[in-house]
Amino acid sequence: MARTRITIFFMGLVLWCCLTKAEYMKYKDPKQAVHVRTRDLLDRMTLEEKIGQMVQIERSVASADVMNKYFIGSVLSGGGSAPSPQASPEAWINMINDFQKGSLATRMQIPMIYGIDAVHGNNNVYKATIFPHNIGLGATRDPKLVKKIGAATALESRATGIPYVFAPCIAVCRDPRWGRCYESYSEDPHLVDAMTEIVPGLQGDIPAKSSKGIPFVAGNKNVAACAKHYVGDGGTTKGINENNTVINWHDLLSIHMPGYYTSIIKGVSTVMVSYSSWNGVKMHANRDLVTGFLKNKLRFRGFVISDWEGIDRITYPPHANYTYSIQAAIGSGIDMVMVPYNYSSFIHGLTFLVKSNFIPMSRIDDAVKRILRVKFAMGLFENPLADNSLVDQLGSQEHRELAREAVRKSLVLLKNGHSADQPLLPLPKKTSKILVAGSHADNLGYQCGGWTIEWQGFSGNDLTNGTTVLKAIKNTVDSSTNVVYEENPDPKFVKSNNFSCAIVVVGEHPYVETKGDSMNLTIPEPGPTTIRNVCGALKCVVILMSGRPVVIEPDIDSVDALVAAWLPGSEGHGVADVLFGDYGFSGKLPRTWFKTVDQLPMNVGDPHYDPLFPFGFGLTTEPTKAY
Repeated sequence: MARTRITIFFMGLVLWCCLTKAEYMKYKDPKQAVHVRTRDLLDRMTLEEKIGQMVQIERSVASADVMNKYFIGSVLSGGGSAPSPQASPEAWINMINDFQKGSLATRMQIPMIYGIDAVHGNNNVYKATIFPHNIGLGATRDPKLVKKIGAATALESRATGIPYVFAPCIAVCRDPRWGRCYESYSEDPHLVDAMTEIVPGLQGDIPAKSSKGIPFVAGNKNVAACAKHYVGDGGTTKGINENNTVINWHDLLSIHMPGYYTSIIKGVSTVMVSYSSWNGVKMHANRDLVTGFLKNKLRFRGFVISDWEGIDRITYPPHANYTYSIQAAIGSGIDMVMVPYNYSSFIHGLTFLVKSNFIPMSRIDDAVKRILRVKFAMGLFENPLADNSLVDQLGSQEHRELAREAVRKSLVLLKNGHSADQPLLPLPKKTSKILVAGSHADNLGYQCGGWTIEWQGFSGNDLTNGTTVLKAIKNTVDSSTNVVYEENPDPKFVKSNNFSCAIVVVGEHPYVETKGDSMNLTIPEPGPTTIRNVCGALKCVVILMSGRPVVIEPDIDSVDALVAAWLPGSEGHGVADVLFGDYGFSGKLPRTWFKTVDQLPMNVGDPHYDPLFPFGFGLTTEPTKAY
C-alpha cells in the first residue's frame, strides 16, 4: 500500500513537472529579449486576438467585459473625456485598472495600453499643471527646458495611471490661419527639430549604442510618446485643417520631415498619421510614406497609429465606404486604429478582409509585432496595473514652478515705448494706481487655450487650478499699489480715475483644430475696443494671448508696450515676473508676424518676406535690481 502511494506521488510529481515545463512561456519571462518575447507571443495568438490588439477605443464605450470579449489592445480618452468632472487621480487609476483587469483575464493576458492627449501637461485632468502651448515653448529657444517639461508631463500622466501620451506634435506650421498652429513649435524646421528633446523628457534617455528606430521607455515614471501628425499637417493650402499639402518631395523632406528623423533616433515609441493629404493622397492611405519611407527607409520599429476616426476620412463623405477605408489604411501600414466608438464594425470588416485574402496575414503580424514590441519595451507586461505611488506629482509645486519659468521665457516683447530711450517696461511695483483690463486678465480658461479640461477649452476660473494674470499682478506689486480691475472699461472710466498706467490683457478665445481655422486672424471683440478705450488715454502695455500672430495694425500705434504671451497655461505668475522686472524679457518669435493676412503664407526665407516683426525678433530687458 505504501509502495503504491509512493508510486502515485512520483507519477503526480512527474506530471506536475511536465505541466510546469509545458506552461513555460517565453513571452512572460522578462529575462528574455524583447524580440524573443514578441515572436513567442505572436506565434501563440489567433487572428481574433491579433486584430483586437490593433483596436483603440474610447473610454466611454470601454469596460472590462468589452476588453475581454474583443481582446482590445488600447483605450484612450478623447479631448475632455474623463471618468467624471473634476475626477481625482485615484478615480482615473481605478477606471484604467478596471479596463486592464478585463484584458488580463483574456487567454494570453496581454495588457492594454491607455493613451491621452497630454499636449501641454496632462491637460485633461483636474488640477494638473498646464504648461504653455508649443508655440510659446518655441519662443523660449530652450530645448533643455522642454525636456524637463516632458519629464514633468510624464510624471503627471503616470500620476493618473496613464502610460501613453499623444505628444509631441512636431508639425511645422507654415500658415497661421491653421487652427492647430499653436500646437507647432515654429515655422522653422530646425527649431521644431531641436524641440524633439521633449521625447527623451517623456520617455527617458535612450541607452548609448541603441539600435536606431527601436522604441524605448525608461520605466514607470516615463510614458510612451507619439510623434504627430505624419507628415505635412502644417503645410496645407491656406492653413485649412485636414486639407491638402501641395509641396515637392525635396521640400517635404527638408521642411516637414526632420522632426521625425530625430524623434526616431531618440526612440519615440509611436507615430500618429495626419488627417491631411500630400499632393492629393490621404496620409491615412499613403503606403509609400507610411510603409515605404517611415518604416522601411527610416527604420521606425514602433507602431503607427491613426488619428481619431482617421480611416473613416479617407473617403468623402467620411465612412462612405468603410471596407475600402479599412483596406487602404491597414494596407498603407497603419498598425493601431483609433476607431474610437464603432469597434465591432471595424473588427468585423478587418476580419473579413484578412479571411478573404484582401489583406495578407503578414501585414497583420507586422502590426501586432510592433504593438507588442512597444508594450514589452514599456514593461507593461510586468507592471500592467497602476498604483497610487505618484498621485502627489499631479500639479506639484515643483511642476508649477517649472511652468512659471516656461511662461517667463516664452514672452516676446514686441514693443517697449514709442522710442528706445523711453521704455515703459519693466513697470514699477510701487505706484499709486494700476488699471488692469481685458477679457483675458482674469480668465484661466482663456489663458490656457484649447486642449484644457475640455477638448475646445473653457472660459472662466472654475474648471481647474491655476493663477490668472490679474491675481499674479496683485500678488507681485507693492502692498501700497492699488490694482483696479475693469474688464471692458469705457473711456470716461479710464480718464476719470487717475491711473498711473494700464495693463490690457486680450486675445483669442480657445479653439481646437478646424474650429480654429481663421481667414482673417483678428482679435475678437471687445478686445480691440478695450485696447482703444484704454490705450488712447493712458500709458499702457498690451498682453496678447493668442495661438499665433494676429492682426494688430493699426492699434499697435496707440500701444506703448506690446507682449506676445501666446497661450501661457495655468501659471500666470510667469507674466507678472517679467512685467515688473523680477526677470528680463528674453523670448524670440518662433514664427513670422505678418502685416496683413494677404501676405500669407509668408515664412522666413521666402523671397517676398516683408513682415511686421521678423522671425526671431524679440526685445530684451534687464531685471530690476532690488535695493
